[in-house]
Amino acid sequence: MLTPLLSSKELFELMRLIQNSRNIVICCHHGPDGDAIGSSLGLQFYLRGLHKKTNIVAPSPYPDFLKWMPENRSITVYSEQKSTAIHLIDSADLIFCLDFNAFHRLNAMQEILEKSKAIKVMIDHHENPEEEKFNLVISQPQMPSTSEMIFHIIYQLGAYEKMSRSHAACIYTGMMTDTGAFTYNSNNPETFYIIALLMKRGIDKDEIYKKVYHSWSANKLKLWSYILNNNLTFYANNSACIYTLTREEMKTYKYIRGDAEGLVNEPLKIKGMKLSIALREDTEENIIRVSMRSANGFHCRQLAEEWFNGGGHEDAAGGKLPMPMEEAVKTAEKAIESIDF
Repeated sequence: MLTPLLSSKELFELMRLIQNSRNIVICCHHGPDGDAIGSSLGLQFYLRGLHKKTNIVAPSPYPDFLKWMPENRSITVYSEQKSTAIHLIDSADLIFCLDFNAFHRLNAMQEILEKSKAIKVMIDHHENPEEEKFNLVISQPQMPSTSEMIFHIIYQLGAYEKMSRSHAACIYTGMMTDTGAFTYNSNNPETFYIIALLMKRGIDKDEIYKKVYHSWSANKLKLWSYILNNNLTFYANNSACIYTLTREEMKTYKYIRGDAEGLVNEPLKIKGMKLSIALREDTEENIIRVSMRSANGFHCRQLAEEWFNGGGHEDAAGGKLPMPMEEAVKTAEKAIESIDF
């Protein structure tokens, strides 16, 4: 048996909200990753199983390596289908906000969601949630992924036996991608018990791994090789590093969304490496996207908050800098200088 995620009061309130709703919308954060999409699809499968009208609205497109996922074509992308997305949100009486803890994570969709009169439920695993802006907050920062939280909730609601193989595959994908294929933030035995339960629903975890991680193009491999060979700089006796990725370089290597996913983890394979910082020019806004990973006793979340207008998890954080790449590199170098490794 799994440890219950929700208190009896939370469970009753969640059931009441779902039962009383007619039009449900599920939202995830800007730049959706595997956990955002996996948890959203996982919850949608459950709600549609209750014969609830349910739609997913994502602020921006998700990576190509997730487009094999069951029912992913049902997702409305705000930046591409603005009028449809606004209609769905305006028509909703219940909105689930998954895998983000604050409305600013929605970027251009923030104002529309904040103005919505629908009841809003947050289900998330990031620190410091904006609790006052939601009607019900289910926040568990100790959980490895929001997808794992969704499984707990579905299990606690007694719907596990009705879970289809497609449903289980979405949840597993979110769990896998948010832990680097269970290589970090995944030491809780219950995580692996859940994997076993998902396998009992028929998933092929090896096939899912291949679909996510073995779907590279030749251009992606060349891009990674180029960045690691030309754009990676080491600091503090190889305890930290920074790499950059510009729009021009993306154009040269025919970059598609998701091609840089996971690259920030590669330098952590170096013995003694504690901090990896990725600086990428955004393709839609004039900002630098910052991704950070940490290891070997150093935690990067506070650095993200203090230097990069961001936040996240202890060892996986990010932010953004409204400045040219050269200035962003200098800011990152100052951040590294501030650390006593």
